[in-house]
Amino acid sequence: MADTSGEWVSGVEGNFKLHTAVVQAMPSDTRAVSADSWGASAWTKTAKVSVTLSDGTPKNYFLKCATGREARPLTEGEYHSATAIHSVVPGFVPKPCGWGQYQDDKSQVYFFLGDYHNMDVRMAPEPEGFAAKVAELHTKGKSPTGMFGFFVPTVCGIFERTVKWETSWAKCFANQLQDVIKYDNETNGIWPEFDAACKRVINAVIPRLLGALQSDGRSIEPVLIHGDLWEQNVGLDMETIAFDPGCTYAHNEMEFGTWRCSWAHQFKAPIYMRFYHRHIQPSDPVTEWDDRNRLYSLHPYLNDSAGHPGSMSRSM
Repeated sequence: MADTSGEWVSGVEGNFKLHTAVVQAMPSDTRAVSADSWGASAWTKTAKVSVTLSDGTPKNYFLKCATGREARPLTEGEYHSATAIHSVVPGFVPKPCGWGQYQDDKSQVYFFLGDYHNMDVRMAPEPEGFAAKVAELHTKGKSPTGMFGFFVPTVCGIFERTVKWETSWAKCFANQLQDVIKYDNETNGIWPEFDAACKRVINAVIPRLLGALQSDGRSIEPVLIHGDLWEQNVGLDMETIAFDPGCTYAHNEMEFGTWRCSWAHQFKAPIYMRFYHRHIQPSDPVTEWDDRNRLYSLHPYLNDSAGHPGSMSRSM
């Protein structure tokens, strides 16, 4: 984590004010050349930072800055998520460089810094290669504790997820679903019928459907998932790059709940799952894969509803 001391870097071209804490997160003797606003983000301010390394090599970084309640888990969580993914599937996410904080007037700013990639998010990734990369992540990304969870808070969108370690996947997922139910109610208010349905899902559906994965001699392994893998978090450079991870060690099938959602125009195509299942078959009971996928889709739907008041996700 970069130091909060210091001040603004002088002599840097561009329209984005750069703090010394950001430069301190880079390799030693790095000289900042320019910093310009880059890309679009609903929750953060983002920039492209051009530097010269100590040996004279030019390099570009991607900078994300956030303020507010979820700023620290968003930036720290992304750094540790990207570090975990990069360690098992190098090149699948931009290489992380660091994270930290600094003071801007009265605001505490948290930032994430990683390698810059000039990505095109308009094109769908090639199904076979992309599915192979996701399967590689789910195969090699083993939980360091053998349990479900993560070692620092992470976010989906802007909302922090409960990542405390659990041996029961049903309990772990229930924790995360209760998170987004709470956030949704905070945003949109209490809806009695909705509340009753949520309690039914927590108390009956999850224990039955996800409990079956770890009963009657069955078992599942906690594996590293990206946590927010949808079209706008995947871009094409010289190869397919995923970004904005909010990881957790989970049942691998949770990764694909978002692919069922109304906004999943590309990944909803069956060919992506067909290629993925060449590497990793559905968990047993196989006949309940679609039911589990429908259950997992509730998390991104409620997360979307909480983050976008008035969206169709809540009524759906």
